[in-house]
Formats: sequence, structure tokens, C-alpha cells
Amino acid sequence: GTMLTGKGLKSIVIGGDARHSTRGFMDAFIKGARETGCTITDIGLVATPILYFAIWKLKQDGGAMITASHNPSQYNGCKLNLGLGSVYAEALQDLLKLIQKGDFAQAEGQVIKNDDIAEEYIRYISENIHIERPVKVIVDGGNGMGGPYLPEILRRKGCEVVEMYCEPDGDFPNHHPDPTVEKNMADLSRAVVDAEYELGIGLDGDADRIGVVDENGKMLFGDQILNILARDYLSKNPGKSIIADVKCSKNLYDDIKARGGKAIMYKTGHANIKMRMKELGVEFAGEMSGHVFLGDRYLGFDDAIYVSCRFIEIVANTPMPVSQYLADQPKMYNTPELHTKCADSRKFDVVAKVCREFVEGGFDVNDIDGARITFDDGWGLIRASNTTPVLVTRYEATTEARMHEIQALIESVINKYL
Repeated sequence: GTMLTGKGLKSIVIGGDARHSTRGFMDAFIKGARETGCTITDIGLVATPILYFAIWKLKQDGGAMITASHNPSQYNGCKLNLGLGSVYAEALQDLLKLIQKGDFAQAEGQVIKNDDIAEEYIRYISENIHIERPVKVIVDGGNGMGGPYLPEILRRKGCEVVEMYCEPDGDFPNHHPDPTVEKNMADLSRAVVDAEYELGIGLDGDADRIGVVDENGKMLFGDQILNILARDYLSKNPGKSIIADVKCSKNLYDDIKARGGKAIMYKTGHANIKMRMKELGVEFAGEMSGHVFLGDRYLGFDDAIYVSCRFIEIVANTPMPVSQYLADQPKMYNTPELHTKCADSRKFDVVAKVCREFVEGGFDVNDIDGARITFDDGWGLIRASNTTPVLVTRYEATTEARMHEIQALIESVINKYL
């Protein structure tokens, strides 16, 4: 509240996820912001993209989403927005200093309840999406906040929808709400195969990240989902730029270039990607983690509900099964995202030393976010996690043996500095 009023702003919209602690945090936030003179619009328990939509639709100066996304149920947190931009990095440090100082603005604000915004959101997307035939899809809501919305939109568009775990439940009783991890998608995969449906969609806890399984129950990685969406986007927007994070496959970058697009590699993190999109005027971006940002026909933020609908648009118009969409690409062997424990106080120093050693060794190193070391037949990545005390690594190559060689080489250097 103090940060906003200090900029001559005062309107905030607040929402939250289904965790047991969420309402208490929301009430505390509302009380504090109101005492600084802000007008707070409370939209209740919603998906994160509905909070973003409300900022845009209600012309709010800022937003607060109480959520811990896909973290364990006992966690909670707060995503802060100034307009549709994230509050992060230096702005977040400024906020911390403000809290530590305790010198808050004082004035009487007001609270407005809004229970209509979710229906406006559903209607807005329904009018934006054009699904040409009744696609057969199973939606796994992960007991997060996307479950009440995505099946409803798809049914309005004529799809045959089966719901799994679509009731919000802060205990996440069926599986962890992270659709990028294979074991979390196991029930969905089985259900798609058993029902002989065309695909399955998985959502994370606050519905800003997407997972997909094909008709054979095989999970698509985040960069493969991006690749399918990118082909469709470039077919209608030739020559445009697409931003992807450093964890994405070489196949994605090569495919964008082969289809006449400009591929831009950037730092991992939804706040980083949003900022880069704004700086470069790019309307399509995405991450390995399942965040996809569409300014093309939409509002530019990461919305797994909307992106699911866009993916199903493609399915409706493509005369082949989902498993065949990228069958023309070279076979690449890759690891999932691997984590090595490393204290927050040391992780950036370790990455810097590894990066320096490979640069001095004459290797091809991209240091936009950690070090991505590229070889003729593969690549390896080391970076410090933005959110946890770990080093993140990933490896890819044209053969499995070569992938393990690259992994062994890079890990041998990492281990020198751990």
C-alpha cells in the first residue's frame, strides 16, 4: 500500500488460491493496504490468471495473489504486481527495506467485493477462442484453482471434457500440483489411454503453468508444448520473435529459425520473461516450466487456462494425433531438470566459477542465466535456482551416450567448486 501510494497510485485487486492459510493472509493484506489509503477489490479465491485479468479489466494500479503455486500445501506466498508487471528483483528488495523501516503511509481506504470477475474472464476467453470440432480432452486440475474454469470454457466451446481432480483442495490429496513432473501426470496419462481421448491437460496449483499428455499418455515437455504453439503462431505471424528460457531444447530454437522466426534465449523466471517481452515488444514467449505468455490475441501474461484453449484450437485443426506433431524433428536425448543442493550464499559463486572455467577453456558459453555450454552435438546448462538453495542442471545431445558424456564433463567441473 505504501509503495503504491508513494507513486500516486491507490487501487489494488487481491485474490488467492485454495490453501488453508490463504484467506487469513488475504484478510491481513487487505487490512494493511486499507490502512495506507488504498482501495482494495477482493475477488476471493481464483486462479492467478484471473487476478491478472482483473488488474486489466478493472484498470487497477496493482495486484496481489496469495499463492504458493505448486509448492507443498503448508507453504504460502504472495505474487505482487504493478499493473501487469511483476514486482521482483530490486523492487522486491525496496519493498523489504520499506517493511524493515516500518514507515508506512496512513490514511483510510476502502474494500470492494467483486464476485463477477471470474464469469467475465470465462466469457472473455470463450469469445476469443475458436475450436472447430468437439475435441475429446481430459483435464487434471491438480486440485488447484484452474479446475473450476478450464472445463467450463471447453464445454462452452463444444468439447467433450472429462474432469479429474478439478475441485480445489488445499491439501492436494491426489498428487502434487506440478504438471511438469511425470509422476504427477500418471493418473491423467492412464485416463487418456483408457478412454481413448485425444489428449490430457494438466494445470499447476494456481493455473499459470500447463502440462500436456498425448493420446498415448506420453507427456510433452514444456519446450515441446511451446514448439507446437510456436509453429501455429509463426504460420500466422511470419518473421516474428519468440522468447524462450535457457532450459529449452535446441530443437525449439532451431525450429523457430527454420520457420522464419527469430528465437531469443533469455533468463528463466516468469518476471524476467515478462520484462523482456515488454522491452523488445515481443508477443509470444515461454519457459520449460510450462509458463507460456501470449500477447497474440490475448493480454500477454502467463495463463495456462487460455494457453490450453489455444493448444486445443490447434488439435481441432490438425489432421494427425498429438504424438505426431513434432515427429519431423531430430531425435534428441535429454535429462529432466536436475537439482544439486547448494546454499543460497554460495550458489551464484559456484555458477560463476564454472562459467569462467568453460569460457577460459574456449567453449561456446551463453551466460545470460548461469552457463549454457553448447557443443556440436548437444549442450549442458548450470544455473542457480531463483527460489530454492539448489543448482539447476540439464543436458541434451543427439545420442544418449553423448548426453551422459556432456553431463559427466560439466558435473566434474561443478564438483570442484561445491
